[in-house]
Amino acid sequence: MTDILRHIVDNKRREVEAMARHTVPATAPDRTHRSMSRALTQSPTGIIAEFKRRSPSKGDIHPMAMVSEVIPSYTRAGASACSILTDTPYFGGALTDLAVARTLTDIPLLRKDFIISEFQIAEAAGHGADAILLIAAALSLDEITRLTDYAHSMNLEVLIELHSAEEMARFYPAVDMVGINNRNLSTFHTDPGLSLTLARMLPDNVVKIAESGLTSIDEVNRLRDAGYRGFLIGETFMRHTDPGRALSDFLNPPHTNL
Repeated sequence: MTDILRHIVDNKRREVEAMARHTVPATAPDRTHRSMSRALTQSPTGIIAEFKRRSPSKGDIHPMAMVSEVIPSYTRAGASACSILTDTPYFGGALTDLAVARTLTDIPLLRKDFIISEFQIAEAAGHGADAILLIAAALSLDEITRLTDYAHSMNLEVLIELHSAEEMARFYPAVDMVGINNRNLSTFHTDPGLSLTLARMLPDNVVKIAESGLTSIDEVNRLRDAGYRGFLIGETFMRHTDPGRALSDFLNPPHTNL
């Protein structure tokens, strides 16, 4: 684990411990589960459009963005799923963003956070998520196994995020999706080629997702040819005043007349 990630996870652990002492996770009676893995494999786009206001690597991206405006526009533009950042200190998100998003769209929602405990998974289910993110660099294989099994018991799918070939040792076959994050957690440099490099190391039967640094439909098409079915994109869209329009333009780039 990098020093940056260790610092973030240590802070998250304290945050979760404090919340767990004073809060009971919300419950969602008769919750309808929407399979994110199935949506990606059946979708013509495979785009997981992300809602985030800022990030540790980029600072403010769209600090005043409103879920009530962005999520419906993402849905209309053809997103297969949405990723909602719920971490407050580093990404400017909140669980209420997830809950509001759930009322605005019927496509699957991913809770993206530094998830380290069952408490957060119960929160995700109670606020309308269909899937959660687990970061391999932040967890041991035993923790990944335990949290994945608990998420499945809550009718949530699991996306495990890997950043390197070394992290393949923490791949748990029961996960529903595996994501390759092209951003180096030590330097924050992005290398979209990492997804291509690691594609052949991933099992054939798992839904593969490329994350970070994707800026063109040509990159998406190359990754699709390599076996990827999901493409998580946030900053490319969220830097625009209208992220949904940015997604639409991304999927339908203007043709240049020569």
